[in-house]
Order: sequence, then C-alpha cells, then structure tokens
Amino acid sequence: QVQLMESGGGLVQPGGSLSVSCAASGSLLSLDAMAWHRQVPGKERELVATIAPNGITTYAGSVKGRFSISRDRTFKTGRLQMNSLKPEDTAVYFCNVKKFGRDYWGQGIQVTVSS
Repeated sequence: QVQLMESGGGLVQPGGSLSVSCAASGSLLSLDAMAWHRQVPGKERELVATIAPNGITTYAGSVKGRFSISRDRTFKTGRLQMNSLKPEDTAVYFCNVKKFGRDYWGQGIQVTVSS
C-alpha cells in the first residue's frame, strides 16, 4: 500500500506562483511514474504533469512552460511548481503514483487563482 498526502496550495492572484507537494509513505519500492492531476466540479479529472522514474517529464499543453514537476531521489516527496497562474488553473490538485499497474491517489488540495 502507498499513502499520499498533498500539502501547499491555497489562494494566489493571477500571475502569481504557488507550489503543491506530495508526501508518499508506505511501500515505496518499485514505484513507477508520479503525476499531478486536477479537477474542477462538473468536469473530468485532467492530467497536468508526469515524471517517470528516469526523470523524464511530460506536461499538458495548457501548463507547459508554466508548471514544473519534480520528485526526490527516494521517491518520498514530489512537487509541482506553478508559475504565471491563471484563473483557469483553479482546481483541486491530486497527487498520483503507479505501482505494478495500480493507481494510488492523495486526497487532493485546493488551488484557487483569483484577484
């Protein structure tokens, strides 16, 4: 079992920066990719960014160049740095990891971009 806990988030003005972190605990051997997703009410969950065990990153087109995903070498923590935030980035952000094909999710954390 893997447990994930997000932290950070909150309220930020448009154009500002914010980061969210993910702390992983439990059975951390053989973890695969880590990802961040986001969801707004009434819409499907959207993949924002991923980082593979080899460090290769991918981003949704809507956040490319503004967001940066990272994780430490122990795979115990991950981070999503969000810059040049827009109101449309407002969502609940979820940390996700895969292990042997199974998905594990955090509880989500709110990020609100508003003046």
